[in-house]
Amino acid sequence: MSNNGEIRRRGLMLVLSSPSGAGKSTLSRALLADDNAIRLSVSATTRARRPGETEGKDYFFVSPARFEEMVKADAFFEHAHVFDHRYGTPKQPVVDALRAGSDVLFDIDWQGTQQLKEQARDDLVSIFILPPSHDELERRLKARAQDTDEVVTRRMAKAAAEISHWPEYDYVVVNRDVKRALEQIKAILEAERARRTRLVGVGDFVAELTKS
Repeated sequence: MSNNGEIRRRGLMLVLSSPSGAGKSTLSRALLADDNAIRLSVSATTRARRPGETEGKDYFFVSPARFEEMVKADAFFEHAHVFDHRYGTPKQPVVDALRAGSDVLFDIDWQGTQQLKEQARDDLVSIFILPPSHDELERRLKARAQDTDEVVTRRMAKAAAEISHWPEYDYVVVNRDVKRALEQIKAILEAERARRTRLVGVGDFVAELTKS
């Protein structure tokens, strides 16, 4: 039990996944802005640092050789090739945060989620974000005005494959409205924070309550 009377708990790993255009990034930013007890996982990458990016905040920038060393040392929870670069989630910063009772948010796809599940299932809470309809997803992708029609078509085809993995997640949230979807995610997070197996200080708390 902490000095302020709260029961100590272990942090959790919250995964948000979705097809492109379903609102995962928007919901992630809103959750981080609204909840000081959760922070975004920082990935390591072999790509060059871009203007305005900060080491340790945006990414851990490492050489390909160093990245491979970390893979061989089992220093990642998950890692993948994305186009010409490699990305991975270093274990130690996440483990330190969980031990301190802090939660860590992961904005990753189903493949990364599977890797996390293999290594840290007890700490993992996974949510799949669905769009309200096929037509709405296509409308959102076109409204971003970032891609050509050909790219939008490819993204829509990829979305179907990504959505097929929804049964692998603990929760599903349909993002019809960002405010409502955020409320659902926060409710899931609060319930998971109160899970008995995460309350590492509950034994001491109960001992104090039942002390004669």
